[in-house]
Amino acid sequence: MESFEIYKLKAAGLTNEQVLRILAICQEGEPLPPLEEMAKIARCRSIIRFVEQYRQLDEEHLRTEFGRFPSLSIFDSDYPESLMQIYNPPVLLFYQGNLNLLAEPKIAVVGARETSREGVKSVEKIIQELQNQLVVVSGLAKGIDATAHYACIRNGGKTIGVIGTGLDIFYPKSNQRLQTHMSEHHLVLSEYGPGQSPLKFHFPERNRIIAGLCQAVIVAEARLRSGSLITCERAMEEGRDVFAIPGNILDGKSAGCHHLIQEGAKLVTSGQDILDELKYEL
Repeated sequence: MESFEIYKLKAAGLTNEQVLRILAICQEGEPLPPLEEMAKIARCRSIIRFVEQYRQLDEEHLRTEFGRFPSLSIFDSDYPESLMQIYNPPVLLFYQGNLNLLAEPKIAVVGARETSREGVKSVEKIIQELQNQLVVVSGLAKGIDATAHYACIRNGGKTIGVIGTGLDIFYPKSNQRLQTHMSEHHLVLSEYGPGQSPLKFHFPERNRIIAGLCQAVIVAEARLRSGSLITCERAMEEGRDVFAIPGNILDGKSAGCHHLIQEGAKLVTSGQDILDELKYEL
């Protein structure tokens, strides 16, 4: 199935999981089954609604929209093997920047949007001590995400941002300059098409890609009930290493990190701790 056909299915209202069900039946290069059959395979709640939405698509407009950014489908040879292994791998990714970074060893950094000075300094210290041995992957959000991207760039390393909007949307606005720089000199990825706004459910979906791309995840200043904690728990379930930076035990900002350590995550206080675990030599 061509990438544009995948895009059309999503534009007609199918979720990523529903498209995956169709792709499991209809491999690349094979003709699409009839719409009613696709709706049954995807387990649509309303077959009639899907068929109507698909038939009402403005194909010319969709092709123009689809062509605004290069894309990578689950059928492409450049599609990361590590993403194939996760639950609900993204069927289509839009990108800007250097796609070759997907072939490099990568580590994710996740954490709070509202950070302390100590949390920022801890992340900066650890990324500097990694000495550019790994591509740093994060979500281009404010707080720990932005700290990780900036620290990596300042140290002369490479970084990947995975966002929860279309590539033409800047969220938060404060990171517009950072996102633009990364799209030109590093790599920015999204499973959402041009113009798609930052909806609440996009960010947990985005987090599975961040963790899935990487062999390990660093977490800093995650509270007990946070998206970062969920990302790390999923990463641990899928066999990724999780490295937790300990923090203040009084303010609750690192309570999620401490919980992860109790559950088997590795406590780290330096970049060398991580390199030793991953068997990298400086």
